[in-house]
Amino acid sequence: MTTGLPEAEVEGHLRLLCLRVPEATEKAFGGHTAPSFRVRDKIFLMTSEDRGHLTCKVPPGVQQVLVGSNPDRFFVPAYVGSKGWVGIRLDADVDWEEIAELAEESYRAIAPKRLVALLDQGVDDLQ
Repeated sequence: MTTGLPEAEVEGHLRLLCLRVPEATEKAFGGHTAPSFRVRDKIFLMTSEDRGHLTCKVPPGVQQVLVGSNPDRFFVPAYVGSKGWVGIRLDADVDWEEIAELAEESYRAIAPKRLVALLDQGVDDLQ
């Protein structure tokens, strides 16, 4: 699947959204070229090799709500879906505000509490 969006555009948006949180880094996953975003070397968001979708961790119950409400856009990803991750298909109609909210929720689920507290202190600066 391809996004209909240039890879550079997808990556640029994701960098803006993901690297604004405390101690976030970008690193390719395994031998792939697709970026993943991490906090203390734990992935909180990763993209597919073709940039056709991304996956992120969501709070309990949210995966089912998202997939149930819009299965054309959201899906349960292989391998990590059973651990509370959701897949989001990227196409020409990407809602970047929604992606930003999901990326931040994923960061909050993965990051240490101290870093989440730092995020909360500066949350107005991140919006």
